[in-house]
Amino acid sequence: MDLLIRNGMLVTTSETFVADIGVEKGKIVSITREINDQKAEMEIDATGKYVLPGALDVHTHLQMPFGGTISSDGYFSGTRAALCGGTTTVFDFILQNFDEPMLDAFKRRNALCEPEAACDYAFHIAVKDIHGSLLDTMEDAVKAGIPTFKVFMVYDFGVTDGTFYQVLKKAQDIGARISVHAENNDMVNFLVKKYLSEGKTSAYDHYLSRPEFVEAEADHRAIQWAKSLNAPLYIVHLACKEGVEEVTKARAEGYEIYAETCPQYLAFTNEVYKGPNGRAFVCSPPIKGKESQEALWDAIRRGTIDTIATDHCPFNSFEKDWGKDDFSKIPNGCAGIENMYPYMLNAANVGKISFNKAVELCASNPAKLFGCKQKGSLAVGKDADIVLYDPKKAVTITNEEMHSDCDHTIWEGIPLTGYPVATYLRGQLVYQDGKFLGKKGMGHFISRSLQ
Repeated sequence: MDLLIRNGMLVTTSETFVADIGVEKGKIVSITREINDQKAEMEIDATGKYVLPGALDVHTHLQMPFGGTISSDGYFSGTRAALCGGTTTVFDFILQNFDEPMLDAFKRRNALCEPEAACDYAFHIAVKDIHGSLLDTMEDAVKAGIPTFKVFMVYDFGVTDGTFYQVLKKAQDIGARISVHAENNDMVNFLVKKYLSEGKTSAYDHYLSRPEFVEAEADHRAIQWAKSLNAPLYIVHLACKEGVEEVTKARAEGYEIYAETCPQYLAFTNEVYKGPNGRAFVCSPPIKGKESQEALWDAIRRGTIDTIATDHCPFNSFEKDWGKDDFSKIPNGCAGIENMYPYMLNAANVGKISFNKAVELCASNPAKLFGCKQKGSLAVGKDADIVLYDPKKAVTITNEEMHSDCDHTIWEGIPLTGYPVATYLRGQLVYQDGKFLGKKGMGHFISRSLQ
């Protein structure tokens, strides 16, 4: 046996129990109350610590061109930061170029990611162009292990409702699933112009230009297209109360609608945009009001929200400052890839949710929904992606202690009770006590199927 972790408190989606866990050749080979008949090259005493599956962050934008620049975390720094926060698998979004077959888009981005990634990784493809035979090339991506796609209803590369509908239908035919960034593009464009023409240029005006109803209306519209086809749909970064209500209603009617939210929507409200550092929090959809925040937490407890992911897309301070006099020039996105699991585990540690629910949201559900059959849980035969969590370790987040390449974090000064103290990727120690111990290129591409 290569690794033996003794006396830890193992957490699954339904149980919490003390056990030993044995690892060999990157796989979990034994889980039992005591492993006494085996010797291991490395033995760890995890007494007093929780033993958790590594998290999956199924929504990141690494090295992404946006707003006249590129997100500050590349494939190495982003995956390094992930591991240091207990996330062992990340999903990145490939933006298809116009006239580009889907498989070519995958090859283009994987050539950048494969030599850099420090943790295991997968891709979604964001569809921009389906003219000619391009729609049919979605099936080539599915065969290559990428069965998940995304459409944007906003930005200059967003799709029309007609294109969205065609992509949904194609996905249904080939056993794929569509995710959607839901906001009303025409309304956003109108409100942005309106506020700027009135001299309203602050970070808070970014929120006002994308209020709750702008997201909620698009959530409703996207769900209607999915219902009309009886096709599955995954709504990314759900942030508003009315959107939660749309998802709740559709699911009660028996439709396969899934929802994700992000830590920033759970931790902050739109009041952050009024502060001197408001530009740092600019993302889309923006962080909403207190009522929406409370609705998201309630949806988590009820099971209406299936996953937590980050939408990690950070930009450096000088880039955020491009919009100090015009919010429309602020690159949209925040850091979170290192903070997701610690934040949700803190919520469990202080009694807001259970540890079982944190594991379900951050590990087990993402693995199940996105076809990562070897990930997401502590079970014999699964990859030994393991996190040791010290519930007594007090940490106050500072950017200086983070492992991203961004020069700031919206999580600065946030206190946490409990923190990950070790991360194992396929049985290899890659993080311990604040230090990254992995290496560039050790991550594996995960070929997936939803069947």
